[in-house]
Amino acid sequence: MEGSMLDYKKEFERWKKADLLDFDLGRELELISGNEEEIKEHFGRALEFGTAGIRGTLGVGTNRMNLFVVRQATEGLARYILEEGLEKLVAISYDSRLKGWTFAKEVACVLAANGITVRLYDALMPVPALSFATRYYHCSAGIMLTASHNPAVYNGYKAYGSDGCQMTDEAAGKVYEKIKETDVLTGAKTMPFSLAVEKGLVQFVEEECKEAFYRAVLSQSVHPGVCKEAGLSLVYTPLNGTGLEPVTRIFRELGISDVTIVPEQEYPNGYFTTCPYPNPEILEAMEKGLALAKEKNADLLLATDPDADRVGIAMRTEEGNYELVSGNEMGVLLLDYIASGRKAEGTLPKNPIAVKSIVSTPLADKVAEHYGVEMRHTLTGFKWIGEQIKFLEEKGEKERFLFGFEESYGYLSGTAVRDKDAVVASMLICEMAAYYRKNGSSIKERLEEIYAEYGYYLNAVDSFSFPGLSGMDKMQGIMEGLRKDCPKEFAGNPVAECVDYLDSAHTGLPKSNVLLYRLENGETVIVRPSGTEPKIKAYYTTLGKDKEQARQEKEKLAKALAPLFS
Repeated sequence: MEGSMLDYKKEFERWKKADLLDFDLGRELELISGNEEEIKEHFGRALEFGTAGIRGTLGVGTNRMNLFVVRQATEGLARYILEEGLEKLVAISYDSRLKGWTFAKEVACVLAANGITVRLYDALMPVPALSFATRYYHCSAGIMLTASHNPAVYNGYKAYGSDGCQMTDEAAGKVYEKIKETDVLTGAKTMPFSLAVEKGLVQFVEEECKEAFYRAVLSQSVHPGVCKEAGLSLVYTPLNGTGLEPVTRIFRELGISDVTIVPEQEYPNGYFTTCPYPNPEILEAMEKGLALAKEKNADLLLATDPDADRVGIAMRTEEGNYELVSGNEMGVLLLDYIASGRKAEGTLPKNPIAVKSIVSTPLADKVAEHYGVEMRHTLTGFKWIGEQIKFLEEKGEKERFLFGFEESYGYLSGTAVRDKDAVVASMLICEMAAYYRKNGSSIKERLEEIYAEYGYYLNAVDSFSFPGLSGMDKMQGIMEGLRKDCPKEFAGNPVAECVDYLDSAHTGLPKSNVLLYRLENGETVIVRPSGTEPKIKAYYTTLGKDKEQARQEKEKLAKALAPLFS
């Protein structure tokens, strides 16, 4: 997201006179000198702080991620903590992205200079570990330096509240006001890192906390010990991110010994040279893993994104091919596995609750109903799923929470973490595969059984990009047009209901810039601008007697929608 327009020429001159501390920033400043369009692109806006924090391209200027923008954001957060009288303690982690450790240290130095103690991971660790540490140490906030699954040119700054969820709208709004009051070049307090360590203001996350995280993950096992005897063979890729250590540690704990790691994607590398878009949702990111899985004849390929909050898989079919499993399919498979397994083991809580986002598959509702699980729907964004756990916690009922997921490969079991957790999800996926294998079945077979029982639901997403400074305005215009004039039909299917999620009174949920169209034939179309990228996403749910029929239905809808986004 981008903020308001700035006097870019004046700002550029200010940065030219400043000591930029980072050689890369000075060099880039020289390169863009004399190019008005580039100067405007770098200095015409400031990156905006929202509930997902900040995300942007690395580089010089107010509209880029760099150590000054990181300092400014942290100073705003520090002032918010001090003025609200919150606990003067913040957890920090970072992933393998370029400048990750540099930014993490800068964050620590600014917080320390404001008298706020820091718990910093001494090596890169994923989002779930950061969410866990924030809760473990009773911090008022957590900060994760990551741009999640974006390309290598990006980095970002995810901010968490004391509950381990990404910040609420209200808190993020207050922090953003403090950020805007802070001069980007000179406004942040800072102190040398070595001095902050010496004074005890920067402390490292202890082994005890790291071990407690692994115990929390393992406590979510449904059929403990099943992996030891199933003979499961895995190929795993951390996509050059943070998953390597925590995920392989869990494999060892489960007793899975036949694990091959994709060698080119094993170790942290912020350039992501083998997968320009390190996102397990995208086939290109999975290609190295798929080739190795075929070579090894592995049962399963797993891939976690750089900050290990998402996990994607490919499963081997009877013919020896590999099939990617969508986020919706995996959400349904895990819900089915956890509910049926815990029922069989006698560990299903009373009045269990599962949570999914409004854009995720209605097939999950059918599965939940089958096992007597209440399914709650939230807005898109995992913080809303975390919030549902908080509501249960406040009533002393958090043990009722069974599982939460959203279609973009984000899953959570247990309540120790309050964000997407690819570590616990990797464990459960492997355990599920081992369980079905032991019982003469497979993930693929179980998925087909679910479709045969409840109908073939296809969920698909199309993204429409609107780059550049005018992109946000164009996106806004499209959403306003759709609100003003609700389409009567899509591909000949009449629209039965148009739900506007800005109308909280109607939806019972916080306001959100989302439009949902229910068609008379039971299909749905959801239109939503991305919160982190200049994109509008269209989500389709179609129903057919088989995959092909559901796919044809989706193609018809996509063709009908495309002109709206041109």
